[in-house]
Amino acid sequence: MRPFTSQLARIALAAIAVSTNTAYGALYNDASQLPNLKYDFVVIGAGAAGNVIAARLTENPKFSVLLIEAGISDQDVLGIEVPFLAPANLPNSSVTWNYTTTPQTSLNNRALAYSRGRVLGGSTSINLMTYTRGSDDEYDRWAELTGDDSWAWKNLEPFYLKSSRLVPPVDHHSTKGLVDPAVHGFGPVEVSLPGLPTELDGRVVNTSKALGAEFPFNIDIQSGDSVGVGIAQSTIGGGIRSSSSRAYLQPNVNRRNLHVLIENTVTRLVRSGPSHGVPVFKQVEFAPGPSAKRTIVTADKEVILSAGSIGTPQILMLSGIGDSLELKRLGIKPIVNLPDVGQNLQDHPIMSNYWVVNSNNTFDDVLRNTSILNADLAQWNTSKTGLFGNAPANAVALLRIPDDASIFKRVRDPAAGRRSAHFEMIFADGFAATVIPQPATGHFVTINTAVVSPTSVGSVRLASADPFAFPLIDPNFFSTSFDQFAMLSAVKAARAFMAAPPWRGFVVSRFGPVGTAETDEEIIAAARDAIVTIWHPTSTARMSPKHAPWGVVDPQLLVKGASGLRIVDASVMPIIPSAHTSGPTYILAERAAEFIKETWC
Repeated sequence: MRPFTSQLARIALAAIAVSTNTAYGALYNDASQLPNLKYDFVVIGAGAAGNVIAARLTENPKFSVLLIEAGISDQDVLGIEVPFLAPANLPNSSVTWNYTTTPQTSLNNRALAYSRGRVLGGSTSINLMTYTRGSDDEYDRWAELTGDDSWAWKNLEPFYLKSSRLVPPVDHHSTKGLVDPAVHGFGPVEVSLPGLPTELDGRVVNTSKALGAEFPFNIDIQSGDSVGVGIAQSTIGGGIRSSSSRAYLQPNVNRRNLHVLIENTVTRLVRSGPSHGVPVFKQVEFAPGPSAKRTIVTADKEVILSAGSIGTPQILMLSGIGDSLELKRLGIKPIVNLPDVGQNLQDHPIMSNYWVVNSNNTFDDVLRNTSILNADLAQWNTSKTGLFGNAPANAVALLRIPDDASIFKRVRDPAAGRRSAHFEMIFADGFAATVIPQPATGHFVTINTAVVSPTSVGSVRLASADPFAFPLIDPNFFSTSFDQFAMLSAVKAARAFMAAPPWRGFVVSRFGPVGTAETDEEIIAAARDAIVTIWHPTSTARMSPKHAPWGVVDPQLLVKGASGLRIVDASVMPIIPSAHTSGPTYILAERAAEFIKETWC
């Protein structure tokens, strides 16, 4: 979802300008301040995965870790801390990599804003906070694709339990019957239900229970079966965003064996010599800016690359790891020929569907009236409660296309299994502006529809050998018949849901170009102008069986054809899960931390 209004953006950006680092201990922004230039481990990227790795490795006091982040501190950044202000960080702000895609052929050649987090916490500091771990089937498919049972759910469940925990909603209202505490863990990432129930919540649950099989009620989508309708769970604790920085980094940053360097961009990995005929990458070059002096730091044991599905392949290619022919064309000396680097990019396309509603209680007036907005912000500052202590989404539905649908006569079902969805509906009690701006008057409900088992595949490529130049990002959205059918199915499902009896007298009419489209052809045409990214890129350095000629890393996440280098982030996912990707990334990173400990302890 895009920024709701420029007013929210102004609040968040003003707060960014006065952010401080007061909560952090060993935090540096100048390489000359670092006590050392040699560590046991150098971790690149302080996002969902990097912060997990840094925190878990430094549990061992014998390990020294340097964590390098290109962005600023997240401390006291209001647009990060306040859940409702999350859309103000997107698509472009001073805490994001402000990327743009290449023109998307299947979206009428539109180039989309494609932001990633450039701040402590990475994209977990800027996302919309919806939390879904994915079904058990997702991970069993990873195990099948990699030929390694380590990735099967029965072996990953302990790492899920170790990564997150359920906490009460900020207003402490009863959530009985809306969540199952038994399927949650004991980890540092806080997950909660909304602390300000809206006029949508009861209608969503009642509609699900009334319509039955097409929209099954699911008390908790973290149960292993993610299909169904329920109240949204978000990475929020006590009315504050629970990012990887807040959960993993801040509680541990004062450890003597952890140093964190911010505002420095990794420019390449440096080959530090061969080992048994294999190139070793245990040195990392970085700089605060294009014209600044570059510094090299050394890892005695491993470099762990956690720069995300865009940054990781870019750094690999800049370091001579990738398609040799493409690297030569850019004047980069090839060292390891891995043609899969930067390939297989997948993401979830999403678009907004709007309804005019008969209500004065949606959040629309908050976005139009400065006095109301300031009052809500004051309430959050005082007690962390109210609208601003909650994410914009209140309910979700993860649903499957019927087995007898015509599309399955032409294409194989791309979902991981029957417990995984094809599309998602995300409910917001107001006008969530994406492509078209919020109307000056009226009250609305938004259902964002997303394809969560996409078959479209894109790429990340270097634009040049300049490490400070943005790469060429092509998600290739909406390019397959399945993705188009799935989005069409999602729109029809959303309309059927809103036509159910619990919405009578509340819903007035559909709104906007997607809303006025009637035929299948008209809906697909409107979608080409409405689809944006949900910001879930994965699989650009995917893992594969150890001896497979394809892929970038083996099932232990070690880079093939290299030594001393491991990748831990969403780029290694062999295929995108039908889930919001922060949850699976936390699980993956917890698993990887154990791999590393097993190697070096």
